[in-house]
Amino acid sequence: MQPIEKLMRTAPVIPVLAIDDIADARPIAQTLVANGLRVLEVVLRTEAALDVVREMRKVDGAIVGAGTITNPDNLDAALLAGAEFIVSPGLTEDLGKAVLSAKIPFLPGIASASDIMRGMDMGFRHFKFFPAEASGGIPSLKALSGPFGQCLFCPTGGINAKNAVDWLALKNVLCVGGSWLVPKGSPDLDLIGNTARTASAMKGHAE
Repeated sequence: MQPIEKLMRTAPVIPVLAIDDIADARPIAQTLVANGLRVLEVVLRTEAALDVVREMRKVDGAIVGAGTITNPDNLDAALLAGAEFIVSPGLTEDLGKAVLSAKIPFLPGIASASDIMRGMDMGFRHFKFFPAEASGGIPSLKALSGPFGQCLFCPTGGINAKNAVDWLALKNVLCVGGSWLVPKGSPDLDLIGNTARTASAMKGHAE
């Protein structure tokens, strides 16, 4: 099993985290981990993101990666911050080569058959289907399972507490990514804990 697949099988949902205040990083990570979600994707969409990665890495049991990686410079910054895996919204040759050279678990974003073929040419078999709902939703990913049955996916984008189980039921889906677990603004840790506990108990085809 490839390292990225092991991460994808750790929990049914990977929280997608855009955190503005570094002071929120450790409490949020502790709450998510304590309620069954250990794999955390911190997206580089805030000024605090790299510091958030560093802080969350200090939490026992957390596996912290960086998302919204779009080029080798982003990758280098994420690696310096201690990211344990990398997620991108798409895939370019430059980024793919840089990730392969870094030997770090990688989940490249795809939205079409051509994207998948490009990734497979580089040796990748595990992908983030993004933006999932806007790219045709469940029917689209079901259709892609025919010619690309050897590939496994983490749909992200438009996934929520109501539709996550439907995505997880697909045979080519190991987990989903979701931003609904930690809403923007001052964190309500009790709410985050309850939401995470529900998400960690979701069942899917990968079970």
